[in-house]
Amino acid sequence: MKVTLEELPEYARKFVEGLPKHHRQGAYIVGLCGELGAGKTAFTKEVAKALGIESAVTSPTFPIVQVYPMPIPHPPFKKLVHVDAYRLESADTDTVGWKEYIGEPENLILVEWPERVPGGMQPGLHCLDFEVLSENERELRERIV
Repeated sequence: MKVTLEELPEYARKFVEGLPKHHRQGAYIVGLCGELGAGKTAFTKEVAKALGIESAVTSPTFPIVQVYPMPIPHPPFKKLVHVDAYRLESADTDTVGWKEYIGEPENLILVEWPERVPGGMQPGLHCLDFEVLSENERELRERIV
């Protein structure tokens, strides 16, 4: 689906509306895939706004993980966890607490560069691919890996 940067807030709002409404065994994880500057963090900012999070959402490139409690829980989620695994490798030991984050069913995790998280991507992961078409337009594709 082609999405302009002006349309990204509406796309994020619809994404939030389509999130699972019931608890799962672990966190709900969405991989955000695409080249640097493709819009992964911009999308995360819009998802946070749609969830009512008023904190400034920034790229967690250096801290790797940012956790944003939701002021009004969006059942079944109470926290948005934003991970930027760009500086990690799947063979790395879990120094960021990945296993704890994914084990918590009340976490909604948006992970940039999911193939780099410790242990690699889990089967059945919902991914959103971002492809740059122009300065203002992206192709967004959803897939399950």
